[in-house]
Amino acid sequence: MRLFRRLAPVIAAVALVLCPPYGAHGHARVQRPEPFGAECRIQVGGSRVVAHCHNPYADTDRVGLHIECERWWDVDTDGTPTDVEPARSVRLTGRCWKEVGSAWVSHRKR
Repeated sequence: MRLFRRLAPVIAAVALVLCPPYGAHGHARVQRPEPFGAECRIQVGGSRVVAHCHNPYADTDRVGLHIECERWWDVDTDGTPTDVEPARSVRLTGRCWKEVGSAWVSHRKR
């Protein structure tokens, strides 16, 4: 019993050194993706497509207009990619010979 009383302060000191206090452990930080991507509105009128894209974020967004035509013989188009810098807007246009089946805008980080 005397041996334990003599070693108790040493054991307590070693335990305090080896076990850091609660909350002192490094926690993994959650990496949230930064917001990205221009906001685009697409308008289809007959055979023409117009997309207005505005980039409210800090990174440049490379956007491209893609049009799929309704008729099987009509040529689908992929527009030239265009950079939308922060706080800027662009207008993308395209068309089919006849009706437009669908249209969408692709986004890529620059």
